[in-house]
Amino acid sequence: MSQAATPHSNDRARQREPQSIGSLDDLAKLSADELASLYAGAGMPKGLHELDGDLVGRMLAVRGTGHGLLLKGLSAFARGKGFPWAGKSFASKDAKTGTGINRVVLGGRHRLFPFRTHLGPSVVDGGPAVVLDYGDPDNPGFIRAIHDEVREIAPGLFFGPACWKGAGGKTTVILWFALDARGVARGVRAS
Repeated sequence: MSQAATPHSNDRARQREPQSIGSLDDLAKLSADELASLYAGAGMPKGLHELDGDLVGRMLAVRGTGHGLLLKGLSAFARGKGFPWAGKSFASKDAKTGTGINRVVLGGRHRLFPFRTHLGPSVVDGGPAVVLDYGDPDNPGFIRAIHDEVREIAPGLFFGPACWKGAGGKTTVILWFALDARGVARGVRAS
């Protein structure tokens, strides 16, 4: 089942203004519905160069983990600073295209699952987004089935959905993640 961003999914999301979001911690406090609502009003960077470098990442809300002690624990672990995904590294080729790779800290530091970036329509709401394409043939099939995209919610602070591309082109939001480019050393090679 696809999750579409609906304007103001609930009253709490309606009351939260983008100006009150200034950090990864602020985003990590939000539910999947609040993030979807916030995403609908988020903007675009001036160009892909705004994402260049090793951005600090944070998993946010995982869909379907709001009920039950085990599922709540999984969601809390994914949002926590100890989660092994460290973020993504980006290198723009020009204002509209680039490359990137995920950084994972698990038994050492690893750069895994390269992607290409481009500006394109969001699978969530059709608006503009920075799309991360994992279609590289060197990626495992389950990674090529992932669709990530981001928008900018505050200068240097990006977030968006990680989606699963299913049969028949159906895309489902699985979780939300964020990336912080503030304080990032520029000129870092993504791959």
